[in-house]
Amino acid sequence: MQTEATDAFDISKETKAIHELYKADTIHGRQLLIARRLIERGVRVVQCYHGDVQPWDSHSNIAGEHRKLGSECDGPIAALLSDLAQRGLLDETLVICGGEFGRTPAVEIPIGGGNPTGRDHNHHGFTIWLAGGGVKGGFSYGATDEFGYKAVENRVHVHDLHATMLQLMGFDHRKLTYRHAGLDFRLTGIEEAKIVKEILVGVTQLPPKPLAPRGFVE
Repeated sequence: MQTEATDAFDISKETKAIHELYKADTIHGRQLLIARRLIERGVRVVQCYHGDVQPWDSHSNIAGEHRKLGSECDGPIAALLSDLAQRGLLDETLVICGGEFGRTPAVEIPIGGGNPTGRDHNHHGFTIWLAGGGVKGGFSYGATDEFGYKAVENRVHVHDLHATMLQLMGFDHRKLTYRHAGLDFRLTGIEEAKIVKEILVGVTQLPPKPLAPRGFVE
């Protein structure tokens, strides 16, 4: 790619208006502009990371740091979505933004004392957003308890998210099964993952009745 696809990474060919839209003078803005250039050239999967190393690992100064981080990524993300839509690419591009866990609703006390200004890791309840690519916009799915700690309504397992993503990409996740050491494995686990049809636009061609894992009988 470094020698054959250099054009995709040359953002100097973009207009001044596009540079300003994406805030392309920033690292994240440049990343997302390059992401759009890759998408329009047919690259199937593009992944971007925001920040240097782990800036969202907010064990301290969460109010100040998250405000700063949000201001860095909010504009470029909005630019990407609007730019894809204007070019007719958003409907066929699934955009996913999130991490692998959330943050606790309660502060954590620093070792040795001091002011509690951060939040600990929390895998019991957190948010990922999706746009374009066949998903509904303008609504939320699921909710945490009143404390904001644990998902209690319309819980989505990571395997359900993966099954839904694969469905939107045209794959039946159950067919991506392979046998190793006498066992069946798949990306979405052998226990049946659920496609979250409530978030899909015009739900059609969902997989039929779940298949029994190979070697088992219903």
